[in-house]
Amino acid sequence: MSSNHMPGGPEHVSRREALRRGVLGTAGMIAAGGMNSRLFAEEAAKTPQQIAAELKATRDAAAKAKAKKGQTKSIIQVFLWGGMSHNDTWDPKPGSGYDFQGEFDKVIPTNVPAIQLSGLFPKLAQHADKYSLIRSMTHGNNGHETAAYLMQTGHVPGGRLAYPSVGALFAFFKREVYKGLLPPYVVMLQAAGRFSEEGFLGPAYKPFATGGDPNAPRFEVEGIVNQGINDGRQRARRDLLDKINLFGYGLAEVPEMSTAESAKQNAYGLILGKGKEVFNLENESTELRDRYGRNTFGQECLAARRMVEAGVPYVTISFPGGWDTHGNHFATMKAQCPMLDQGLATLLQDLKERGLLDSTLVWCTGEFGRTPKISWEPPWNGGRHHFGDVFTVLVAGGGFKGGCVVGSSDDKGEKVKERPVYPADLLGSIYLLGGIDATAKLPHPWGLDAYVLDTENEGMTSSGLLEELM
Repeated sequence: MSSNHMPGGPEHVSRREALRRGVLGTAGMIAAGGMNSRLFAEEAAKTPQQIAAELKATRDAAAKAKAKKGQTKSIIQVFLWGGMSHNDTWDPKPGSGYDFQGEFDKVIPTNVPAIQLSGLFPKLAQHADKYSLIRSMTHGNNGHETAAYLMQTGHVPGGRLAYPSVGALFAFFKREVYKGLLPPYVVMLQAAGRFSEEGFLGPAYKPFATGGDPNAPRFEVEGIVNQGINDGRQRARRDLLDKINLFGYGLAEVPEMSTAESAKQNAYGLILGKGKEVFNLENESTELRDRYGRNTFGQECLAARRMVEAGVPYVTISFPGGWDTHGNHFATMKAQCPMLDQGLATLLQDLKERGLLDSTLVWCTGEFGRTPKISWEPPWNGGRHHFGDVFTVLVAGGGFKGGCVVGSSDDKGEKVKERPVYPADLLGSIYLLGGIDATAKLPHPWGLDAYVLDTENEGMTSSGLLEELM
């Protein structure tokens, strides 16, 4: 834990300390290489009025951020694994030419005049006031595994520590608050982060993967809803097991036996009780299910809303099929974007109508974007490849403003033009809204120093929290 204090003059704080105060980046004083002589000279040249104005802006930003702290009760992450093209979706580049636009040259207005989307998203265009777009997300990493690790932990991949994902950390910090039957971190339908998301926190914070298909006549959640076994048969099995299990007879007061019995009752409560009912989408009206879209992704979104209502801290929706469109790009986008558009737009509207959006943070992105320039040559024949230099993230609810755009890319979507946002900036903002100290020390099993975020000691670049959205 280092700090930078210069004698004789105003206090200068480390990135970690600035993050703790919730004002990272406000004064524009923090950069990847720290303070240098040029910045010292600029500081010395400032008038007292300029310094006072900057201090006031810093205090105002800190107060604003503090007011939002802890507003997020649950998080829904829509993970577009494989990486969705930003040019074709939420950062369209009209006029950039066929080599960059391809078949998707239509741009449509939204209900927020300053925001336009690709023509593939007419439903999200009607709800732009409910979400904001970060069009300058960047990390420069083009590997699926390493980019996913960066986006979901905020730490440098390949280090000596295997850090937990944001979902595992959120479940860890909410462990004293959440007492529901369902696991605190649920993934539909299977984890797609390509790394052990529980990290060094251990199996207690491993995501519970549902498997199954929520669009099927019966959402057969693995370990909870068993194919071909109805509730009556399941109860009969439980009763029979209790009758023949004589091992624990008379040992109810033994701590280990008591713990095992408690775990068993919780499991039965999940399999046969209220926990199971959360996954029963037949409890929803046909009209609402149709609004979400009668496809796997749409029904995943509906199930996620039901889990949030049950208090589950963190839910990840992994888009079935993925977005790794090196080839067959345009056909895949035509098939998948309408499902994403319908499901996500309805989720935001449904959360808003139920009074849940203010306390539920929704974020949607892949591990990176796709190359702005299309590869027409064989074998790609119109594909887009991995691209971590700049891409777009959608954020909504939980204390984030709607109807805003943060940053921008250049006229072809190849580089960050304004206000780069790095993984630690995004995750640090999410942690702040969730009431989590981003500088908090984590319990490592070997006693090693490990923190929620540690950009300074890891030498990572940061541009500051997303104060403009809070």
